[in-house]
Amino acid sequence: MTETLETIRTGLYIGGAERSTSDTLAIADPAKPGVIVGHAASATKEDVADAVAAAKAAYPAWSALSAIERARVMAEAIAGIADERDADAAVLSQENGKVRFEAWVDALVFEIRWNLALMLADEVDTGKTLPVVPGIPVETVVSYQSLGVVTVIVPFNWPIAILGAALPHALLAGNTAIVKPPPSAPLATTRVVQRLAEKLPPGVLNVVTGEDENMSGLISNTEVAKVCFTGSVNGGKRMMELASSTLTRVTLELGGNDAAIFLEDAIIDDIHLDRLYAAIYDTTGQICMNAKRVYVHNSRLDEVVAGLSERLGKAVIGYGLDEGTTMGPLHSPVQKAFVEEIIQEAKDAGADVREFGELPGGDLAGGNFLRPAIVINPDSSLRVVTQEQFGPVIPVIGFASEAEAVALANDTWGGLCGSVWTADPAAATRVGSQLVCGYVWVNDHGATRLDLRAPFGGMKQSGFGREQGIEGIRAFQDTRSIATIDAAALAAQAH
Repeated sequence: MTETLETIRTGLYIGGAERSTSDTLAIADPAKPGVIVGHAASATKEDVADAVAAAKAAYPAWSALSAIERARVMAEAIAGIADERDADAAVLSQENGKVRFEAWVDALVFEIRWNLALMLADEVDTGKTLPVVPGIPVETVVSYQSLGVVTVIVPFNWPIAILGAALPHALLAGNTAIVKPPPSAPLATTRVVQRLAEKLPPGVLNVVTGEDENMSGLISNTEVAKVCFTGSVNGGKRMMELASSTLTRVTLELGGNDAAIFLEDAIIDDIHLDRLYAAIYDTTGQICMNAKRVYVHNSRLDEVVAGLSERLGKAVIGYGLDEGTTMGPLHSPVQKAFVEEIIQEAKDAGADVREFGELPGGDLAGGNFLRPAIVINPDSSLRVVTQEQFGPVIPVIGFASEAEAVALANDTWGGLCGSVWTADPAAATRVGSQLVCGYVWVNDHGATRLDLRAPFGGMKQSGFGREQGIEGIRAFQDTRSIATIDAAALAAQAH
């Protein structure tokens, strides 16, 4: 493989010091075959153990601070994080494939989530007191305690933003942390985390990159109290297997097969169609909370198909850093092959498959590019319906009644998000409350409109646990109850 003229290099960051490794990960550009974006350190099992030990050593002093004190230190650490955002975005665009603006937003969302977490500092240490009542002669103070060392594992698609849904909450709760960026796109995330870690006490925040086979110590080490993992269903199952040996706690966000439901009275204008288009095709379809199935009342199906088709006809498929590109490549050749396969399966089954745009040539020929597609009314057994596509293809399926739409939406393995599109607020509430998922939008869908203050997480095989908000902080804490006998109440009870 050839290399670019100026490649980026990142190391490990453990216990307040950068560390290089003899082996490195060569990070491929998904758009340009043979091009290496940069090299990331590849940790050994010993490096991983050192990171856990560093986080453990830093934990007593960090957890002894009040949440208000930790928030002050964390606010100082995040200051100036945007100074290198343009460079971070350029790196992320090259290693991930997404367009530059999305990469810039990826890093911006991290900062927003960090600061929103700090706004909750007053609530973090707030417990409650259970008073003496007849038959219970004790007063019990229920407070919150941190867990210890936690590991946060993020995926390739929105790695910096997704990190922001867990890392600041874990630290503010009083834990110390180890971040594991994705092995196929670790560079930008490592850059951001190291800049933060350098401004925190040594060992409070560490970053480790490397091959997955050397990383089990981030989960199964007895000193790791919790793992927060975002990734695939199979990856989540593997996390649980590793964590089971030490009873390490886990929070899992494992993607979804999210349904968008357009009721008969849905507003289908340019504003709403733009929202739907973004909800499906942003990041070339590689977002866990993207719409993966669109159900439309039969009387409105043609309008939705026409609106999406018009927008897809303007898509510019190309290099993420190039001006005018609206859709980059898929991140990996494996994912490209899977999406190609499910599109071909739909064609072979006789489904109405419509593809758009032109694939780029030149030095982009052979990159992980696909023409975006719509599949109209496919059989419900096809994988383009039953599986998370994680690519630029969407099934658009008609329904006759509200009850049918709800049943179809819930007939899936996952339950991360969903959306209801209607002019009737009562209908939105009625339908939305029947969807088996953790988050529902009304007349919108997708990451751009996610309320970053609200708890976020899935149902069914989309995982369990919640991130963001005070619920996200409590996910990195547990209760401690201290009960004191009330002598007078005990004496009265004796009589």
